[in-house]
Amino acid sequence: MAKPAADDRSVCHNRKARFRYEIIETLECGLELQGAEVKSLRERLASIEEAYARIDGDELWLVGAHIAPYPHAPAEKQDPIRKRKLLAHRREIQKLRPKLDQKGLTLVPMRIYFNDRGMAKVSVGLARGKTMGDKRESLRAREHSREMQRALRGKGRG
Repeated sequence: MAKPAADDRSVCHNRKARFRYEIIETLECGLELQGAEVKSLRERLASIEEAYARIDGDELWLVGAHIAPYPHAPAEKQDPIRKRKLLAHRREIQKLRPKLDQKGLTLVPMRIYFNDRGMAKVSVGLARGKTMGDKRESLRAREHSREMQRALRGKGRG
């Protein structure tokens, strides 16, 4: 069987995360799933747009992520928006705890994907919320870079 391309392993992205937040650092975590949730992820029946991560006790949890029930699974009732445990080393969680106690920092899931071994992983970013001015500046910079690319492409043809 052919090895899937790198983009084929990605399940879902939080596209608005980099717009809404300034990402300070990222952490790769495993994802504890139940029943046919892995099959749902392989079918890309997931969304992390409204999700966030938090530390309860000594454990890291993903809250608000939606993984739809697998359509061909037996009729087992699972909540698609239940809390899911994120699998990270204890020392990584202990390093995050004081950073999260700072005002304005939060954990935002960036994307869900499958690694080379076929394990479901979540990329979580330590983030600080952007102000409206920061968001406008991001839009201006992106528009400026697009104009530069258009200009460079146009000069090569003439």
